[in-house]
Amino acid sequence: MDKDFSPDLITLVDEDGLEHNFEIMDVIEENDTEYYALMPVYENSEDIIQDSGEYYILEAIEENGEEQLAEVTDEKLRKRLSDIFEERFNDFFYED
Repeated sequence: MDKDFSPDLITLVDEDGLEHNFEIMDVIEENDTEYYALMPVYENSEDIIQDSGEYYILEAIEENGEEQLAEVTDEKLRKRLSDIFEERFNDFFYED
C-alpha cells in the first residue's frame, strides 16, 4: 500500500509581493467558512532554529471572485479556533 506522508504546502504572497511558504497543518470548516492553521516552512536550517514554533490562523475569503487567505482579526474567534486546533493537534500527535 502506497501512503503519501508528504506535507501539504502552500505559497502565499504578502502585500509587498514577497512569497512565503507554509505547511497546512489543519483546516476547520465552520459556518461555511474555512480556517487554516499554517506553519512557516524554511529552506535555511538556521531559520528553522530561530523560529518561535507559532502557527498562523487564516480565514479563507473571496475577494474579486478569487479565494484568498486573510488574518482572523476577531480576538475571541481566533482564541476559540486556536483552542480547537490545539485539541486536534494533541489528538493527532499524542494518540494513545
